[in-house]
Amino acid sequence: MTESELTGTALEVAQKRETRGFNHTLGIHFTKVEPGLVEAEMPITPALLQPFGFLHGGATIALLESVASAGGEYACDLETEQPFGVEADIRHKKSGREGDVVRGVARLSDRRPSSKAGYKLYWDVAAYDGAGDVLSDGVFVVKVVPKDYLAQKLAERGQAPV
Repeated sequence: MTESELTGTALEVAQKRETRGFNHTLGIHFTKVEPGLVEAEMPITPALLQPFGFLHGGATIALLESVASAGGEYACDLETEQPFGVEADIRHKKSGREGDVVRGVARLSDRRPSSKAGYKLYWDVAAYDGAGDVLSDGVFVVKVVPKDYLAQKLAERGQAPV
């Protein structure tokens, strides 16, 4: 992770994602984590290109899921709640090219009760190229489930808690 102005919980959310796993593999760097708004950048490297030399749409969707998921984590109480990405509705509008940097932005647009337990966070997401043009946009939904409800469901299925 490069030098960041993030502090406290925002820095913890970013570091958890940047230093390991899929986000680390994609080179995602979080630049803003605050209530209702998360931003991150992802360099377009040869590893992220589809066979015709353009940014793979799946990499863009991964960036958008990452910013929405980070927002979901930041918005919930991790002592008592667990966030899960549950839905993505993304439209691709323009292709990215190698050497550019994609900026992913997630803005919280709605919070609704879930039908069984917890609540859903609706994030308006967009990916921008270096010129500020929209590459992809849409909505990503994060469901936040109480951990006691999750433990109950796992026990009913004979599974150990995570």
